[in-house]
Formats: sequence, C-alpha cells, structure tokens
Amino acid sequence: MSKAEVGSITWRDLTVNNASNVASFYRSVVGWRSLPISMGDYDDYVMQTPSDDSGVAGICHAKGPNAGLPAQWLMYVKVANLDESLKQVTIQGGKALTAVKKLSDISNYAVIEDPAGAVCVIYDEQG
Repeated sequence: MSKAEVGSITWRDLTVNNASNVASFYRSVVGWRSLPISMGDYDDYVMQTPSDDSGVAGICHAKGPNAGLPAQWLMYVKVANLDESLKQVTIQGGKALTAVKKLSDISNYAVIEDPAGAVCVIYDEQG
C-alpha cells in the first residue's frame, strides 16, 4: 500500500480456503490477471487489471497471517491513529475482530465490525 490520505480506501483483500481456485474464478469472470506472491510454502495473489500491472486487489489463503479472517471482500481504510480509531470503534458500538497486527514496517491494522455487522480493515502508517 502506498501513502494515502486518511479516510481513503486503499486496498481490497479476499481471504479464502483455496486462493488459487478463487483467483482463477476472477481471472475468468472479470478479466483480472494474477501475480503470485510467495508466502513461503504457498502463493497468495495480487490481482491486476488486464491492460497494465496495476494491482487492484489481493486474494489470499486463509492461513498464516490471514488465518481467521472472514471469507469476504475486506476494504482497507487508512486512519490517522489506529489506537484512537479502535477506541472509537467500541464507543460507537462496533467491535474489533482481531488484535492489532503488523501490515508492514510502518503500518499496523485491525479488522473491525461496525454496529450493522459490516466488516472492514482499518490501518495507520507511521513515518
């Protein structure tokens, strides 16, 4: 993920039991190309537009750092301060579905559920 404005939707991920099959599904249905990303003993996928190398989404196996994530498209929304936003999640009637996890060297994230039951990821960037 690149530097983005707070409040921006910056990425989309789908975590499933068989990412290879689901990546193939989206290649056939919407025309995305897939770029395998090694996770050690398996590959996750960056889905790309057919005309260039623009990554538009990730399709990941439900294991390793993605174990326990819901099998639904998750949008990633940048926040100014993850800890403060997580406090507001609770105050506003939502809940954190995961502990804070490391997204990159400068980013942490958590999966949250809003009061209506919709799920997304919030993350911040330090530096």
